[in-house]
Amino acid sequence: MSDYSINEFIQKTRQKEVLKDDFDLETDRILEINLKGEIWAKLNSMISYTGEIKFEREGVLEHGVGRMMKKSFTGEGGELMKATGRGSLFLADNGKKITILDLNNETITVNGNDLLSFENGIDWDIQMMRKMAGMVSGGLFNITLEGRGKVAITSYYEPLTLVVEPGKPVLTDPAATVAWSGHLEPEFRTDITYKTFLGRGSGESIQMEFKGDGFVIVQPCFEGLSKE
Repeated sequence: MSDYSINEFIQKTRQKEVLKDDFDLETDRILEINLKGEIWAKLNSMISYTGEIKFEREGVLEHGVGRMMKKSFTGEGGELMKATGRGSLFLADNGKKITILDLNNETITVNGNDLLSFENGIDWDIQMMRKMAGMVSGGLFNITLEGRGKVAITSYYEPLTLVVEPGKPVLTDPAATVAWSGHLEPEFRTDITYKTFLGRGSGESIQMEFKGDGFVIVQPCFEGLSKE
């Protein structure tokens, strides 16, 4: 049989027969969820499903007035949809690589653009970085998740995790920062000089500085820039 026959292609790319968990990776860039109830996912991330599943856009007051006002203030993306029912649900986000994290009474903060899905039992809240308003794209809207359950995050290409230790701060570009330990509170450093305005600076005029004990996840591509 030819290595390039249709049957060979189907065998190489067909859906897995058995899921290892409720959240599983069909490929590095496609998440399969064995839905038995409801989950939250990034709006417009569904690419396919089987079974009886209903999709609802996040209601204006779905999570209370406080979160509604925060989303209104940010004026950014990160809208959610609720998937309810039973079946196999497939999610993706512009071909980005997907990482599944199983929280065990832990907390993580994720850039709003990089959160793909999470289980219904996880508590979450929006964190705004007002000092970054107007400075960088995607630097304002972050979501802190805590509790027990699965969280799926995305990154352009392979993510890198940097360990933050006391006395050894880690600095990152906001547009390349995917997530970090929930108890860390990043500060912002600016290096805007006359050369920056003339286009002769390094380009890294704004950085996020993480101090303490934890980790930061970064990606080798800047959010909002061309990925070609």
